[in-house]
Amino acid sequence: MSENPKLAVLRAKAMKLPLTPGVYIMKNKSGKIIYIGKAKKLKNRVSQYFGSQNRHGSKVRKMVENVDDFDYILTDSEFEALVLECSLIKQNMPKYNILLKDDKGYSYIKVTKGPWGKISPCFRKDDNDAEYIGPYTGNYSVTNAVDQACEIFRLPTCNKQFPRDISGGRPCLNYFISRCSGVCAGKISAEEYEENLSSAVEFLKGGSSRVLKALQKEMEAASESLEFEKAAKLRDKIRAIERIASRQKVVIKDSVEEDVFALVESAEKACLAVLSFREGLLVGSEHFILPAGEGVRQEALAYFYSMERYIPSLIVLDEDIEDRELLCEYLSKKKGKKVTVTVPQRGEKAKVLEMCLSNAAQKLGEYLGRNGRETAVLDELRKLLRLSRTPEYIESYDISHTGGSDNVAGMVVFKNGRPYKKAYRRFAVKSFDGQDDYGSMREVISRRFNRYQQEKESGEGFGRLPDLILLDGGEGQVNAVKPIIEAFGLDIPVFGMVKDSRHRTRAVTADGEEIAISSLRQVFTLVSSIQEEVHRFAITYHKEKHGRSALETSLTKIKGIGEKKAALLMKSFRTLSALSKATVNELSAVSGISERDAEKIYEYFHSEH
Repeated sequence: MSENPKLAVLRAKAMKLPLTPGVYIMKNKSGKIIYIGKAKKLKNRVSQYFGSQNRHGSKVRKMVENVDDFDYILTDSEFEALVLECSLIKQNMPKYNILLKDDKGYSYIKVTKGPWGKISPCFRKDDNDAEYIGPYTGNYSVTNAVDQACEIFRLPTCNKQFPRDISGGRPCLNYFISRCSGVCAGKISAEEYEENLSSAVEFLKGGSSRVLKALQKEMEAASESLEFEKAAKLRDKIRAIERIASRQKVVIKDSVEEDVFALVESAEKACLAVLSFREGLLVGSEHFILPAGEGVRQEALAYFYSMERYIPSLIVLDEDIEDRELLCEYLSKKKGKKVTVTVPQRGEKAKVLEMCLSNAAQKLGEYLGRNGRETAVLDELRKLLRLSRTPEYIESYDISHTGGSDNVAGMVVFKNGRPYKKAYRRFAVKSFDGQDDYGSMREVISRRFNRYQQEKESGEGFGRLPDLILLDGGEGQVNAVKPIIEAFGLDIPVFGMVKDSRHRTRAVTADGEEIAISSLRQVFTLVSSIQEEVHRFAITYHKEKHGRSALETSLTKIKGIGEKKAALLMKSFRTLSALSKATVNELSAVSGISERDAEKIYEYFHSEH
């Protein structure tokens, strides 16, 4: 990705901005608006874009690369800036703003006006004389809601046009199974039909609870007035609503209307899932695939409700946002009633939030070609360790030796939550002898990132930087490694994996803080797997190297065979058994082994001693 040649000019312009609230408008070379944002202090916010690009995620870097100029509008308050930002985004649809696009489009419920009106699902507003309820994401929920309303209030779902097709003849089957009021056969008056249609629209807008109360009150009034036929019809509608409601699974006990939001991120993409509850019932589920990056949750929420969306009284989030109070003020003003935004930590709402997170992880996993569990655990690890990006590529290191001899290290890689054995590497510690785990780790990390400098153009193996480094050890190991990484000018989070007295993973540690993971089942399983795998890999290499060292030591007992020749022999024959069975010719064929050396070695293994 190339750097914008105008960065210095743009930064100089940004530094002249006032420290007041406002909206900034980024434009490309052709003058097209590509990003709109708001700020409490324009100078501070806008100048950040044109500083070091290493601080930004990929989405922001791409946007900055295409900025040729920017404009701004001052406002009296941050709240005014938020309102203006939402309005401008809606008007201009900038490329780099969160626009919550998906592949389904929006659906509406259409209500035709005039005598004998109908309700039906549709994809666009194409009739200025009709009323529209929505928008909704996904046609299924719209079709389902229309079917329910027509069933309860016995509205026709056929293609007949009224009053043109009112013939007074025999009605269709739907009339006889109480699914239609028999308009075509003249079985219902225009006034009664209009009442049913109005109740159906009220049901679709406000849910069953409000309609039930109104119908109950109307039925009691009809009974008191001795209008028993009318009361019976009202009773049937009440029972139909109750029957429809009983088909749905009640997942929230209280009747508060609420939207639940959860965001799961990968390195480049994120999924925002939304579950909508009305009167305790789940009435809608949506998801949006977005670019990952800082502030995605906050930006997406503001844009979500800037569209023609119904705003509930309660909004539940999986993580807090910087401008929570500002968002509450904005939504309350739009709704005309108080709106609360909350981040539950326990209880029923936290359980519903888990369901929403699970949906987001599954949808993002499907988009990325993974399973939902792997996506969820990496996002959970990101949140636990407060990482700026999801750790899709994790490197882990462990040191192994016997009393300070044959020091080795193993490096394992977990890619997208799975072992990536192609990238495993082994290190023989070369700079010293003796026991010094911190010194060994410093050498290994230095060698690893020296190789990165040599191979970074490849983007593979040592040429790829990890999103996270996990060391088999505590705070001491972390402190030994961090200065090495910083000296290379790299910003890679490093944590130690701490074991308990029974050698089981207990926590991760960094900066003097231990973070317990035992209560987080999926994270615990992943970190434990990484720690067990890196330990296995390192100790396997150590045993192999230590075994070779022992064999080489036994070979140096042969006159004329030193450590160098012993190493050459073990490299060629690998095992003492193979070496003992070799002929003189086979032994002398080893580079560096003379015929006289071969005879002595052969004699050593075949003489009685």
